[in-house]
Parts: sequence; structure tokens; C-alpha cells
Amino acid sequence: MPSHLLPVASPVSPVVPAQGGPGGPVHEHAADEEPQAVRFAGLRLVHAALRRDLARLPNALRLLQPDEDEKGAALLRHWTFVTAMLTCHHEQQDTRIWPIVRRFAPELRLLLNWLESDHHNLDHSFTRVTTLVRIASRDTGSVWPVAYAIEDLAARLETHLRIEERQLLPRMESVFAEGSRVGGLPELLDVLHSADGPGSPDALAWLMDGVEPEVVERLLADCDDMVARHWPHWQATYQRCTAPLWGAPGAWEAVDD
Repeated sequence: MPSHLLPVASPVSPVVPAQGGPGGPVHEHAADEEPQAVRFAGLRLVHAALRRDLARLPNALRLLQPDEDEKGAALLRHWTFVTAMLTCHHEQQDTRIWPIVRRFAPELRLLLNWLESDHHNLDHSFTRVTTLVRIASRDTGSVWPVAYAIEDLAARLETHLRIEERQLLPRMESVFAEGSRVGGLPELLDVLHSADGPGSPDALAWLMDGVEPEVVERLLADCDDMVARHWPHWQATYQRCTAPLWGAPGAWEAVDD
């Protein structure tokens, strides 16, 4: 998949019962847990970034005017990028993380089977909504129903993310040793590279959008020197290219008030 973010940017899923380990029930983690958590930072950052953009994309579409062709094209690029990141996130889980969890926590196999199946369903749903966003980016008369479609999809995805965060991540802490690379940011960047997904500049800038600077520094310390060296330029380019999508700070939230 090519890099789309920076230029040259439904039905409810069923609720899965919590599955406890041999030592007792799984304890819940807050769904809005800060992505700066050291454990499984790559997974948590993707979750936070998906929530952030699926909240502001519908409002950005609603504000699209008939003469804003460039903004419409930028919104479509950004949506396509978000979809590509979700696909790579699912690949990281299904091919690198779930097989290990299945082996060392077999009591979670039914939950993992459901999550993997829902990954495929979500990927198909995002592909279908991409067609709608493509239409809305060129025809402002259709932006409101498309915005509602994104909000419906966001609600469905939220169910999936909460199940992972509340029922799976706590158990994964006992499966993977402290300091394990699995589920981390460097592993996610490896997946993006091997899958020909969005490049490191786009992916990192998107993941770190809104993250506190001191947390960003801690996360970059886990990446290679090249990433840390180029980070200021990547961040500045991302902010310059995405600012027109969201307007003034706080403007997109005001649409819901």
C-alpha cells in the first residue's frame, strides 16, 4: 500500500464474553487508557489515533464546501491512509501477536478467533465506506449521510477496541515479558515496511498527533536513530499538511455542540 497521508493524507459487533485465565477473571482496563503506556505502545497508539480521526473526519466532511475540491481530495487521502493503517494494524495482530497468545494462553483462543474474524469484517466495512467518502469528497450534497456512515462504523470499531483493551491486553502482560518487542512501536513500523504500507514519516506523525512531547521522546527512544533524527521534520510536515483538514483548534469539536 502506498503512503497517502502526506502529499509528493453498520451493524454493531457482537459483545464477546470476557475470558479469564487460570488465575481468575480478566480485570478491565479503561478504554480511553493513555497510549503512552509502555506495554504494547504500538497497539495502544493505533487505537488512540483511530478514535481521534474517526471523531473528527465526519465533522470535517460536514464542513466541506462545494468549491473546496482540494480539501475534499485531502480528506479522501486521509481516510485512505487511516484505512491502510487499520489494515496493517490487523495484520500485526493476526500474523505476529495472536499466534503467540494462542500458544501460551490457549484459554483465550475463542476470543482470538472472534477478534480475527471481526478484523476481516471491519476491513470490508472500511473498504465500503471508502467508496462513500470518495463520492462525498466530490459531491458535497452527500456529505451528511456519509458522515453518519463513518460515525456508525466508528461505533462498531469502538466495540472491538474495548474488547481488546479490557479482555486481552491485561492477559498479554503475563504472556510477554517486560520489554518484549511484540506489540511495540518498532514492530508496527516493521509491519508497515514489510506490507508496503504507509511509510514511517506518515505513520509516526499520525500516531503521535496529540501525544505529549515527553511521551513522544520516550517512544522515539525505542526506535532507531534515523527515526529520531528525522522526527522534527516529519512532524512539521504532517502538521502543515493536515491543518487545513481540521481548521482552527477546537473547530471540529464545536460542530457537535
